[in-house]
Amino acid sequence: MDKVFCLHLSSNQLYGSIPLETMKCPHTVDLSFNFFNGSITSRIGCVSDLNLSHNFLVGEISPLLKMSFVLSRLDLSYNNLSGKVHKELASLSYINLSYNSFDFSQDLDSKLEVPDYCFFQEDSLIDDHHMPNFTYCNVLNETNPQSRKNKPIIVLIVLPVIFFSVVILLLILYFSRCIPKKKCEGISTKNGDLFSIWNYDGKIAFEDIIEATEDFDLKYCIGTGAYGCVYRAQLPSGNIVALKKLHCVESQNPSFDKSFRNEVKMFTKIHHKNIVKLHGFCLHNRCKFLVYQYMERGSLFYTLSNEVEAKELNWSKRVNVIKGMAEALSYMHHDCSPPIVHRDVTSSNVLLNSKLEAYISDFGTARLLQPDTSNQTLVVGTRGYIAPELAYTLSVTKKCDVYSFGVVTLETLMGKHPGDLILSLSNPRTENMFVKDLLDSRLPLPLWREAQDIILVITLALSCLCSKPNLRPSMQQVAEKLSSFKLVLSLSFHEILIRELMSQDIFHLSLKCQG
Repeated sequence: MDKVFCLHLSSNQLYGSIPLETMKCPHTVDLSFNFFNGSITSRIGCVSDLNLSHNFLVGEISPLLKMSFVLSRLDLSYNNLSGKVHKELASLSYINLSYNSFDFSQDLDSKLEVPDYCFFQEDSLIDDHHMPNFTYCNVLNETNPQSRKNKPIIVLIVLPVIFFSVVILLLILYFSRCIPKKKCEGISTKNGDLFSIWNYDGKIAFEDIIEATEDFDLKYCIGTGAYGCVYRAQLPSGNIVALKKLHCVESQNPSFDKSFRNEVKMFTKIHHKNIVKLHGFCLHNRCKFLVYQYMERGSLFYTLSNEVEAKELNWSKRVNVIKGMAEALSYMHHDCSPPIVHRDVTSSNVLLNSKLEAYISDFGTARLLQPDTSNQTLVVGTRGYIAPELAYTLSVTKKCDVYSFGVVTLETLMGKHPGDLILSLSNPRTENMFVKDLLDSRLPLPLWREAQDIILVITLALSCLCSKPNLRPSMQQVAEKLSSFKLVLSLSFHEILIRELMSQDIFHLSLKCQG
């Protein structure tokens, strides 16, 4: 890579430190819209045109960077850089430091009359929360004797230039109105390729999305979540995608913005057949949305709530939905490094495609489990699905997802949330209830082979709902049992009681789980 002249790796989900140490200085480098973190190395000072915008860079701008004689264009917007800005950078032909965390109060030097940030154009330091006080710069210029002395000269130069520019602009506007516009202008440049939001500048795909949803008109809204709406969009290519758009109010809330960015971060780390695919995203400050694989049948919750669709979701399909959920969670817990805990496994976050196959979605609250930390957190999730120990330990573990999986599993078979059943599991009256009386009454009772699968699934669900986290099985164990274990029924399905399933210790963990 010694002879690289231009390096364009924008929108490629790259992460880690900036990889310029592995090559001789390129002339142009575009690493925008990735997940690079860490500080800015002084090595980038040898680049002429550098774009590191929309990453997760931290720390201060290297002092060596401001002394670079090569650098002419620099874009560091939409990062988390801190410290002070250096007036030397204002002399670049293009500079954009907007939407960072600079401390402009540090820009005052006791030996100078004007802060460093006053040397920059206002549009190069835009920030909703840390905007520098450019009014202060104007006051300083007014009180500076040298600036008052030069003011008449500046006025004589600037006024004619402004007048001439206005005349030219009016002429351009006049003649442009006289030129007939072509119909369907720009259609030939639109490819409708939703993946262009990843591998290009996103402009074409963004325009397609705005057009397909008529600027996110409510008639295209197919659902609402904790912090946004979900829209259905058919692109010019014929592809149908789902768009999760953050509400305007929530987009200004740091916690919602963090959750939204967290979802993007998680989806770049996971690839599984039972996890919704993320096609792309837009994280502009004023418009944030995710582009997802479209799920034709909506959420599991919706299907179970709809009388017609619930009947279409027969016993074998419900068992397959549960298997898909188990395999996805097992992958997240045991095949990802570090492991990922979803923290909000609910029937609303399980989506179904046209074949009624299950896909886990909504990773806004998901968390990477770091082995050297306590992984303590605030309680997040949905009431009725949260593991009981979170109320007093505030410690995130894989077993929290295991509990939620148990709740959704029973909900899938019962056709409704199993809250009352879970609360009464230790009640003798509940233990003596027949299993057949738990099942969704909208479907006929299962046949013998289906009954075997359902008994196994309920047994697994009850073990996942153990009140003691250490006695719950892992999702890997659950997925393995669902794929290979066959439970032999010693009684007729109509005669099996719940207590008999609660006493089934197929994981050899404990016979006394509740309490």
